[in-house]
Parts: sequence; C-alpha cells; structure tokens
Amino acid sequence: MKKTFLIAASLSVLAFAGCQSETTVEPPVAGTDISQAPTLQEAKEFLENAEAEITEYSGRASKIYWAKATNITPETNAAEAVVSAEGAKMATRLSNAAKRFNDVKLPDDMRRKMDSLKRGSNFPAPEKPGAADELAEIMTRLDSTYGTGKFEYNGKMITLGEASDVIAESRDPTELAKIWAGWRTVSPPMRDDYARMVEIINEGAQELGYEDAGALWRAGYDMDGKAFAKEADRLWGQVKPLYNQLHCYVRAELNDKYGDSVVPLDEPIRADILGNMWGQSWGNVFDEVAPANTAPGVDTTKLLKDAGYDALKMVKVGEQFFSSLGFEPLPDTFWERSMIVKPEGREVVCHASAWNLDDQEDVRIKMCTKVNGEDFSTVHHELGHNYYQRAYKDQPVFYKTGANDGFHEAIGDMIALSITPEYLVQIGLLDAADVPGEDADLTLLMRQAMDKVAFLPFGLMVDQWRWKVFDGTYSPSEYNDGWWELREKYQGLKPPIDRPADAFDPGAKYHIPGNTPYMRYFLAHILQFQFHKAACDMAGFEGPLHRCSIYNNKEVGTRFNAMMEMGASKPWPDALEAFTGTRDMDGSAILEYFAPLMTYLEEENKDRTCGW
Repeated sequence: MKKTFLIAASLSVLAFAGCQSETTVEPPVAGTDISQAPTLQEAKEFLENAEAEITEYSGRASKIYWAKATNITPETNAAEAVVSAEGAKMATRLSNAAKRFNDVKLPDDMRRKMDSLKRGSNFPAPEKPGAADELAEIMTRLDSTYGTGKFEYNGKMITLGEASDVIAESRDPTELAKIWAGWRTVSPPMRDDYARMVEIINEGAQELGYEDAGALWRAGYDMDGKAFAKEADRLWGQVKPLYNQLHCYVRAELNDKYGDSVVPLDEPIRADILGNMWGQSWGNVFDEVAPANTAPGVDTTKLLKDAGYDALKMVKVGEQFFSSLGFEPLPDTFWERSMIVKPEGREVVCHASAWNLDDQEDVRIKMCTKVNGEDFSTVHHELGHNYYQRAYKDQPVFYKTGANDGFHEAIGDMIALSITPEYLVQIGLLDAADVPGEDADLTLLMRQAMDKVAFLPFGLMVDQWRWKVFDGTYSPSEYNDGWWELREKYQGLKPPIDRPADAFDPGAKYHIPGNTPYMRYFLAHILQFQFHKAACDMAGFEGPLHRCSIYNNKEVGTRFNAMMEMGASKPWPDALEAFTGTRDMDGSAILEYFAPLMTYLEEENKDRTCGW
C-alpha cells in the first residue's frame, strides 16, 4: 500500500486541507470582474501557484501523518486532524478554482493538470464553513478507532495482530468464530461517523460536478466513469471461471475436514475458516487443501528462519532485487527513518505502507515485519512503491503518482512473482540440489492461487460496496446487509454467525475506516501478471510463465523504469503500452500463469456441484 500526499493525484488515503501559505492560490480580489472569460495565461499562473502550494503543504503534512502512523497518541491524533482539515480546505478551494477554466482551450498537458486538480481529494469537503474541519475530525477518529482496536478474548485484551494469528493457525471452528466475531466488535462505533462522512464527501463531490463520491473516484481512470465500471466487470469476467473452480475445490476439501455442519457443499464458505481475518486470501489453510500425491513446494518461511534472517535482512534482500535490475540503491535515510518492525511501548498502525515524505528521496516503509514468506513478499511489494516514487520524482507535482492507482500496487507484486525456486538459489536461500522439479509446480501454483486468485473478487467488491453506499443504494441501516450481499455474490462467502443489528463489518477492514480506495488492488492483481508476462517475453524466457524470474535482467529494468518515470503524465494506456506493447488491461496472463492448476481443478471438480 502506498501513501502519497499529492492533492492533485486524487489517490491519497487522506483528505487534505489547510492554512494558506505564502504561495496560496487566492480567490479573485474584491472588484475583479470574474464574469470575464479567463485567459490561457491566467490558467498557466493558476497551475504554477497551485503546484507551489501543494508542494509546500505536502512536505509539511507528510511528516505529521508519519508521526501519527508510527506513534498513535492524543497529541498526534490532534495534529493529524488539524493538518487534514487544512488539506481538505485547500483541495476544495483549488478544485473549485479550477472549474473557472472549464471553457478555456488549454494544451493537453495543462488540461490534464487542471482535471486532476478538479478531482482534488477522493474525500472532498464542501465549501461551507466547518465542513472540512468536521470531515478531518471524523476521518482521524475512524482511523484511530481501527488502529487502537482491541477486544477481550480468554480474559485478556488482544489486538488485530494477535487475533489474526489465531485465525491463521487455529482449526477449531468454535474458536475461529469467536475470534472472528470479537474483532468485529471494534467497528460498530464507526458506523454513524462513516455515514456522516459519506454525507459530507457526497456534498463535496456534487459541488465539483459529480453525481456522488463514487462517480468522482471512477473519473480518475482516463475514461468515462460508467465505462470504467464496465471495464472492471469485463476483467472480472475473464478470471471468474478460475476463481469458481478454486472455490469449488477448496469448499470440497474443507468439507472433508470439517463435515457438512461446518462446510455444506451447496452453500457459501464460512469466512472465518479460510485462514485470514477477512477471507480475502486463503494461503494460511493451504495445508488443508494441498493437492494429493504431488511433490512439496518450497517453504519460504522455513528457509528464512533456517538462514537466520531478521526483518532488516528481508528488506535488504528486497532492495537487492531492484538493484539487480539496474536501479540505484535506496538512500541512507530510508534505513534511518523507516519503521521496519513494531516498536516497543507505543501504538502504531501496523498495516504495511510505503511513503515518500518529500516527493524526492525521503522514501520509507512502515511495517511490523515478521520473518515469514508472506512478509518477504510484502517487503518486495512495498519497495516497489518506493522505487516507483523515486522514478517519477522529477515530474510536476500533479503527475507524481501511478499511471492509474492499480499500477502502483502492481509494480512490487510483479517483482514478487519472480520469487521462484531458482531465484531463491541465486540469493543463497535454497540449495540448487533442493530445487523442486516440475512435479512440484502444482503445489506452487495452488499456494499462489490461494492468495492471488482467491483475492480477486474481494478486491472488486470492496469498492462496489462503497459505490453503492455513495449513491444511496445502501442506507446506513443497510450497510452491513449490503456488505454481505456482495461478499456472497462475488466471493461465495458467508459470516460464521448471525450478525447483530448494530454490526458494521466493513469497518473491520482497514481500508474502510482508513479511507483507502480499493479498486487499485483488483487492478493490480490483473496488471501484475500482465506486467510479468511482458517482462518475461522481453527477457526471452521460453518456459512456463510461473517459472520465470527477471532477477538480474537489466534490459527489463530499463524498460520498466521508462514506464515508471512517466508517472501520471500520460493516460494509463500510454504507460501500459510503453512496457507491455498493448493499451488494454488483460486478465489472460493470469489464466496462462495458472493454466496447469486450472486443468487440475477442472478434473478434481468434474463430479462436484459447484457454485453457491
């Protein structure tokens, strides 16, 4: 997950706002005839002043956000609320000022910058007095409620991290249901705040000319918002057959373990028994569903621990991968300022994220890293954000973000697809004699599918839910029922117990109270495989796609960097074409990557009744 502080990019996790600096873009002075058509020169000056103001604010605000994320206290919460309100006011003011130039014929580059300003924040406050302050306070409160959430279990208060460990490791359905429901006692207090926040940002979006906040979000994809919704559905349609086969197989295997009372074969799967607090990835129950009579794959967690890795070494090895592609080493400040492990004695937001605090070289990651295979992959993912941020650091502030938000999430994940057994040999984690043969491919692919394929419908439905909240399809009293309606429709999952009337289960997922758009993760899961295939083709790799690693291929690194350096300066199809040679996002690379697994699943499921 990337943290960015560019108002114009419309990708911020936060709503920005603020006091006016010396470079503030002022409204017309008294006596100015604003009925006169603005000129091209005025538009140019407006954009220059806006860029200066955003740059000053971003550098100042980012330090405050970092301080709060790495040390949650009443003081850091208050400081964040103040700077968030400041940014929301600035975003609203700049967005509304940019509308003045709607009818001015601008060069393409200036029009692109102006449109990004109009989109402003994903969470715009209306212009009326007090709205930005109220929005900032609500957003800070939501984020902190999640970040400090605990519940009682077996006589002691436990955190999300501790609860997640139980979900990952326990195979007791009663215990799993209790832990699952316990974490969801943290979120009901959020619902009223969330509903009020929706009212505020919808009003702000409407002032900018959008039907609601969902329409504002969809406008950031270089195409009509309705066309983008259809594009997302098209991509899901490409990969849905693979997910359906995986779901059918996993349900049958879990039925063998738990029986019909826990896992009926004609119903959605209980969300608590899949090894993840949100049922979004299923890798932690891989051992329960591993293909029979196949060679074992590589246990990366065991390799890391046997080799004496700690969190710092995991990050060093992640940096080494990017260096092998020709990228410059990370700056000394990265190692001095990053939060790589959870600090003792203070509350922090453990959710992994990558930051660039000065939009130049002050890149950092924030993780509560554990020595395991999952975090080894996450390290590569977060560093991907940092290298992308460095690549576009010389772009104007309006373009210092990904070509679309899915690009940013896909970059690191593409690198992680190159963590093959052969790569583990190259970095000294695995002996060459222990590299599994092709008979272990099925194990590898199943393990990956349990995370990456299982995630696809969740990645799609989170923002489907928010869009329906924003457009009023789901009223506050229907928030929870709507959440489970979509989870069943897309994922084929259900809650393990009846939900109470005050439940707000969406709030138990960080990205809802943390106000992070989620479609980027669905797109990233499509794009990472598309990028991987293009890179492997570029490298001349001729074997199965899942066995390709681009480690140490500087030609790929050069092409990769050229795409990343573009930032958002061009429509995303231009950036996609620069690296892959095509202008369309395409899910077919996922199907190619998992083709051997699809064949296996279809054979295993041939006598089963699939669906829910």
